Amino acid sequence: MPMADLGDLGLHYQLSGPDSGAPLVLIHALGTDLRLWDGILDLLPKGLRVLRFSLRGHGLSDAPPAPYAMGALVRDVERLMDLLALRDAVVVGLSIGGLVAQGLAVKRLDLVRALVLSNTAARIGNADIWGQRIALVEAQGVEAVADATMERWFARPFRATPEARLWRNMVTRTPLAGYLGCSAAIAGADFYTTTAGLRLPVLGIAGSEDGSTPPDLVRETLDLVPGSRFVLIRGAGHLPCVDQPQAWAEAVGQFLQDIGHC
Repeated sequence: MPMADLGDLGLHYQLSGPDSGAPLVLIHALGTDLRLWDGILDLLPKGLRVLRFSLRGHGLSDAPPAPYAMGALVRDVERLMDLLALRDAVVVGLSIGGLVAQGLAVKRLDLVRALVLSNTAARIGNADIWGQRIALVEAQGVEAVADATMERWFARPFRATPEARLWRNMVTRTPLAGYLGCSAAIAGADFYTTTAGLRLPVLGIAGSEDGSTPPDLVRETLDLVPGSRFVLIRGAGHLPCVDQPQAWAEAVGQFLQDIGHC
């Protein structure tokens, strides 16, 4: 289980695939960790060099005191990719991961060849909504938002399966500093202007049952970037790599093939 030493921060990561493979970087959602991608790794095109890691305050990565700035999360990925000598990657971001991916593309185009923005937007919610959630979690812990999170993340049929408990447990076991810190980062993030200036291949993915970043919100962000593509996965929620892994992997795999990245 490698830990990247960034000096002031340790990030838990996994790097798989051949050294010569085209790089693919996966950035997970709030309240999850690098295990978010377990179900799709074997479904992606073969031969990729895949980096997945846990954001600060998540999984086995270090959890500095909250709050975090979005710029700090972007720098974390930037430093990790520099440390591992990854360039010209397709960066996949889901939810907060999509915000981080947009910030990285704006800052370091040498690192980012293309983006996959899954179940995310240029802005997610607003400061008031996140402020209320932060206050509730500070007072009562992450458990206080777990049931509402599951309702936003997954359609009713998936919530009735035993697997749904795994994701609820993952949310509630997120370090408090990490949940609060990343919530603060989302609250302060607005990439509408900067994302509109991007000129690179972008795929957007939405789930028809997503209660956190509904399809219209995802599409609104994709419309900012000329030539971007949009895929709607029917029956999927906020984490289609979990509840519709085959459809999600097919959409990503086709995009990678179309841009010559695999």
